[in-house]
Amino acid sequence: MSHDMLTREIGTSGISASAMGLGTWAIGGWKWGGTDEARSIAAIHASIDEGVSLIDTAPAYGQGVAEEIVGKALKGRRDKVVLATKCGLVWHTQKGNHFFDYDGKPVHRYLGKDAIIYEVEQSLSRLGTDYIDHYITHWQDPTTPIAETMEALETLKQQGKIRSIGASNTTADDVRAYVAAGQLDAVQEEYSMLKRDIEASHVPLCRDNGVSLLSYSSLALGLLAGKIGPDRVFEGDDQRKEHPWFSLANRQKVASLMTAIAPIAEKHGATLGQTVIAWTLQQPGVTFSLCGARDAAQAAENAKAGRIRLTDTEITEINDRAQLHLSDLAA
Repeated sequence: MSHDMLTREIGTSGISASAMGLGTWAIGGWKWGGTDEARSIAAIHASIDEGVSLIDTAPAYGQGVAEEIVGKALKGRRDKVVLATKCGLVWHTQKGNHFFDYDGKPVHRYLGKDAIIYEVEQSLSRLGTDYIDHYITHWQDPTTPIAETMEALETLKQQGKIRSIGASNTTADDVRAYVAAGQLDAVQEEYSMLKRDIEASHVPLCRDNGVSLLSYSSLALGLLAGKIGPDRVFEGDDQRKEHPWFSLANRQKVASLMTAIAPIAEKHGATLGQTVIAWTLQQPGVTFSLCGARDAAQAAENAKAGRIRLTDTEITEINDRAQLHLSDLAA
């Protein structure tokens, strides 16, 4: 694994970042069974030390907790990082669409101009910075025209508060509307060996419009890391407890896939998880892959995936094995 960290550009923004990014949902603790600030900061530092420059966070991850932790971790290192955060999941107003409750209080999807202008200041303050490299609408709000949202984002860009614009959890129609309304640099969608629908809906559209694609949940909530065996038990508010992917039958199928790709991993001196991430980064149209890490060891392991280059033959073999073992996975 002597290769350099793979780096790519975010759309047409002129900003380049490591193709391997650190996602910080788990660091916020919410839906992941709590958080440990010192371990989280160590995970962020380890990522940066291993050459990861893309750090992705959001206000919704623990209602500001993840952003505050990222802010602390970036003190003295801000210039080494391409920082992404999000807007549109709000608890300061009840405009837009109710999405879920957090600690008994409503969270709405709202992308009105007023909220975006309020939210960016909150994020800048929690992150301890005066600019955000990549600002993303977290979930889409059917009550606000995308043109209005985009106008607010373009204004923030002119003011230098944000440097590029992204959208997450979109439909193909949303992407078309964003592209029509201004410069959309990237979309961020769930994508992994277990969830490949965007290959048909988003990949061609993004390629035609110069829009980058960031994949999240590339290890399918950790299922594809090759470490969650059939006997693992999930506790507390851990979302994996009820998730159909984590049924016993599915875990056994994933175990068979892992056995099949083990020889490829060994050839690269890589772990199974690293091999899965490397596969993701080499899928057509996938520009960046975000992976979570809760401690320095996980962070360093994930980062190293950005240094692996699988051969075309190996990618074909992994595709065939995934087809064989995962095609009838209960979703």
